[in-house]
Amino acid sequence: MKILGLDSSGIVASVAVVEDEILTAEYTVNYKKTHSQTLLPMLDEVAKMTELDLDTVDAIAVAGGPGSFTGLRIGSATAKGLGLALKKPLISVPTVEALAYNLYDTQGLICPIMDARRNQVYTGIYRFKDHRLETVEDQMAVPIEDLLAKL
Repeated sequence: MKILGLDSSGIVASVAVVEDEILTAEYTVNYKKTHSQTLLPMLDEVAKMTELDLDTVDAIAVAGGPGSFTGLRIGSATAKGLGLALKKPLISVPTVEALAYNLYDTQGLICPIMDARRNQVYTGIYRFKDHRLETVEDQMAVPIEDLLAKL
């Protein structure tokens, strides 16, 4: 299965291609341009470098939030347009849950944190049990002090 992934939920934008659980391409940009200026050129560059025919993609995964409202809209609109044009299904991926997967099979609690501004953070609390990510606390936007007290 070949999946095209788009993430514009934060300051950094990413485009990736995963085929049969192997990351075959990734393009990440953390620069002063907006996601509306970078996301499609990044996708085009990944497609050129890997000789990717977008018709061969089985699904399109997109960061579903939480995150930057404008960034999420840009990513969702891009994914929706591609999905409609290519007749491919969309997969929404919860942002902080995806961050938690970076610590696959770690013992103990996992608590990804993203700046939500206004003295709050986006977070969730997770742990791995039997090689599966388990949600301890759902995604939330809370003051960092409240999160520290909860932990």
